Parts: sequence; C-alpha cells; structure tokens
Amino acid sequence: MVVIMSMLLNFMFPPPSSLVVTAMSVVSFVVLANSGFSEIRGKHLNYSKFWNANSGNAAAAQRQIKLSGRAGMLLLYTPAFLAGAASFWIFPHEGLRSTLLHSAVTLHYFKRDFEVLFVHKFSGSMVLDSAISITLSYFSSVVTMIYAQHLTRELPEPPINLMYPGIVLFLVGIMGNFYHHYLLSKLRGAGEKEYKIPKGGLFELVICPHYLFEIIVFYGVSFISQTLYSFSFAIGTTIYLLGRSYATRKWYLSKFEDFPNHVKAVIPFIF
Repeated sequence: MVVIMSMLLNFMFPPPSSLVVTAMSVVSFVVLANSGFSEIRGKHLNYSKFWNANSGNAAAAQRQIKLSGRAGMLLLYTPAFLAGAASFWIFPHEGLRSTLLHSAVTLHYFKRDFEVLFVHKFSGSMVLDSAISITLSYFSSVVTMIYAQHLTRELPEPPINLMYPGIVLFLVGIMGNFYHHYLLSKLRGAGEKEYKIPKGGLFELVICPHYLFEIIVFYGVSFISQTLYSFSFAIGTTIYLLGRSYATRKWYLSKFEDFPNHVKAVIPFIF
C-alpha cells in the first residue's frame, strides 16, 4: 500500500487536509460508480431515451413532475457553469494550473448550455427528481474540484507534470464531444421526433462516441488538476458512462432490427 501511494503521489498533489474534500472524493466515486452499475441493471436516470424509465404504472407516471427536455438540460448544466465562472472571482490569481482548471470546467458547462440552446433537438421530457439529483451532482463536483485545487496553492508541484497533456486531452475531448452532438442533431428533420441509428464519425464504430469524448474531457481536467478529487471523479464518471452507453446500445438493439452488431457501446472494437 505504501508503494502504491508513493507511485500515485508522483502524479498528483498530496491528499487534501480537508476532510470534506477527502470525503467528497470517496462519495463522488461511489455514487457515480453505483449509477453506472444501476444503468447496466436497467435502473436508469430519467433523461434522454430513458426519460420515462422506472416510472412504474401509469398512475405513478402521471404523478411525476416533468420538465421539457430543453428546460431540464439547462437546469442540469447552468448552476455548474455559474460555479465555474464565479471561481475566477472567488479564487483569483492562484497560478496557471488553477486558471486552466477554472477555464476548463467553465468552458465545458458553457458548451453544454450552448448545445442545449442551439444544437440539440429534444423528443422527450425529464423527470424533475432526476434533474435535481444530476444538477446537484454537476454543481457539487465543480465546487469541490475548484476548492480542492485551491487547497494545493502552497503545496509543491507533483514530480510528474500532467498539466500540458491534460490541456491536449481536454481540447480533443471537448471538440470530439461537440462534433458528435452536432451529428446527432442532424439526424432529425424539422418536426421529427423519432430516433434513428446515428451515422458518421465514430458512430460507425460505437453508439456513444459523445460519451467517449466526454470521458476524455474529464481525464483532461484531472490531468490539469492532478488532485485526488479530480482523479476519483474522472474514474467514477468513466464507470457511469460505460454503464450508460451499455444501456443505450441495448436500447438500440431492442428498437432497431437492422442495428449493426459490430457497433460497440463506447470503446471501438472492445466495449
């Protein structure tokens, strides 16, 4: 264990003195990982294709408070974007690494809001309960990640600097994610709401390339940050999106008889 910890400390700042941040590192990982396994078991967060999942009988479904897809997605992302934007004012001038982290998380959630307003086309609703839980997850992750970075301001840099590879990963991830969201938006014509099998880009190999690039985004962020929380969040997000992509592929297989079997869930040729 001592050897493993010594190796890890080559890649990240020492664990924070804050018990809250340490606890959040564990909690975020556990919650995200459990959500990923829940997706595989068929218990979905109620948005996108699974907006009416877990609704039970018709009477129970009627009692659920629903938001339009666009309103729900804006609710998900806007608080996290505002938290990232506020970090420039709350923790100013704390060095290049902190500035890059603040910029990365702010840009990521700004892009998401931009896509909701100008790119995505919505065909379903979002259950308010799911929207609130996801919103709190995004918001708390941004706040904790920024605060964890703030706690490193007087610590020595990790022996292995991953900041610049992190910038490259982040840019590749955010551009790839946007491109595949754009391809998804072009599947439907005006007034169309039905789902189709996506084509183009990495959709020829996996059904969720936007998730693949989102995973790359968060590893880019964790490389820029190099804190325990950022790494635990990236790993937890990976497990969740693997589970979500598995469920998405299973959904397509159930809806389309001509779904190509060679198209994997999220990792080309593998998964």
